[in-house]
Amino acid sequence: MHSKKILIVEDEESLLKLESILLSSKGYAVVGVMDGNAALQEVKSNRPDLVVLDVMLPEMDGFEVCRRIKENPETSGIPIVMLTAKKSNNDVERGKQAGAEAYITKPFRSAKVIEVIESLISGH
Repeated sequence: MHSKKILIVEDEESLLKLESILLSSKGYAVVGVMDGNAALQEVKSNRPDLVVLDVMLPEMDGFEVCRRIKENPETSGIPIVMLTAKKSNNDVERGKQAGAEAYITKPFRSAKVIEVIESLISGH
């Protein structure tokens, strides 16, 4: 069985490294990008099994990236986990409206992130 591919979209390098190490240690193949356009490119060319998406990104925010992935019939089935410091009910609602399967706020607990990702990926 080949390992599942996870795309992490996070503009803060230290967090991107941390999340990559966390998921790689669980056996996932991880690709990290730092902005929305790169994320959309990656989703199109390499079809990850799941996307971990920050909201606050340069140029295009995570809600917009999420919407675009979900609007495209070819990529709409890819589960998206929003991982963000924005924790107001309004933001959570926007994440759901954009089509995210899960919304986790920072600072996050690693165990929780892994749990959510594993349940979404296995239900694929």
